Amino acid sequence: MVQITFKQNPVTLPGNEVKVGEQAPHFTVLSNGLEPKTLQDFEGKVRLISVVPSLDTGVCSDQTKRFSEEAAALGDNVEVLSISCDLPFAQKRWTEINGVDSITTLSDHRDLSFGDAYGLTMQELRLLARSIFVVDENDKVAYVEYVSEGTDHPDYDKAIEAVRELTN
Repeated sequence: MVQITFKQNPVTLPGNEVKVGEQAPHFTVLSNGLEPKTLQDFEGKVRLISVVPSLDTGVCSDQTKRFSEEAAALGDNVEVLSISCDLPFAQKRWTEINGVDSITTLSDHRDLSFGDAYGLTMQELRLLARSIFVVDENDKVAYVEYVSEGTDHPDYDKAIEAVRELTN
């Protein structure tokens, strides 16, 4: 079981930790247009999944912008997804205000399908724990980072390197 803190306070993450080498768990989230989306909707591509508690906070905003900036250089065979519990309307507003259009923002607010499948739902806050997953074209998990303190940045360089290893 993964142990993390949020603002230095321990939080409970029910569910199973996802590990490198495992098949990526299935989930259903919502697009900004309220359409259900699953891992299979991005099948056949390497997926970098950036998970944030809320786009309307500094570190989450920075994380999403950073991966958006990196996305174009990763190539056409890579899909960058940003998942949070923000409402789809808030995600759409945030992407428009910030000019972020090279990644796909997805909402897990409805039933926490993603958070529960990946062991990321902070029970005390009903938000997702900051984390990064890289999933290959065959849905195998190639990279995982559960950020130990929810207000810290992930290791961007290691996540990007994991994607590049799969695409070179």
